[in-house]
Amino acid sequence: MKFSTREEYGIRCLIRIGKSNSPNGLTIPEISEMEGLSTSNVGKILRLLRLGKFVESARGQTGGYKLARAPEKIKISNVMNVLGGRLFEEGFCNSHSGSLNICTNTVDCSIRSLWSTIQNMLDGVLSQVTLKDLLGNEKQVINLVSGYTNKITSNLINN
Repeated sequence: MKFSTREEYGIRCLIRIGKSNSPNGLTIPEISEMEGLSTSNVGKILRLLRLGKFVESARGQTGGYKLARAPEKIKISNVMNVLGGRLFEEGFCNSHSGSLNICTNTVDCSIRSLWSTIQNMLDGVLSQVTLKDLLGNEKQVINLVSGYTNKITSNLINN
């Protein structure tokens, strides 16, 4: 399983905008330079984030991109869905059946249970993490996410 560059860069762009003190927001060239990304890539990502209502843009000489809502109201799970979606989805098995019409493990699949459990854990963590959480430093985020992970693992074991 891999996260796409669009998801990685999208969250980085959101963090960059969230940390900005500029009243006019940040322009695509500014974000591009600060993050070491191409302007075309940043433009495509910001379009998705704007359509997802995470950022808003103002045109003109003093225009730029700003958060569309407070960072504590932006769930990372929602951002990930707009940028790329889930790692494991319902139709996954149908699209990985090999040369057959139906997977040979449709009835009893230990792999599906693994991917499903991982996706549930990921959903549990990402639905609790907000952009505000990611505006902190690395140690703060590690502690926060570890707490969420421990809680989710405990719930999975007890259920």
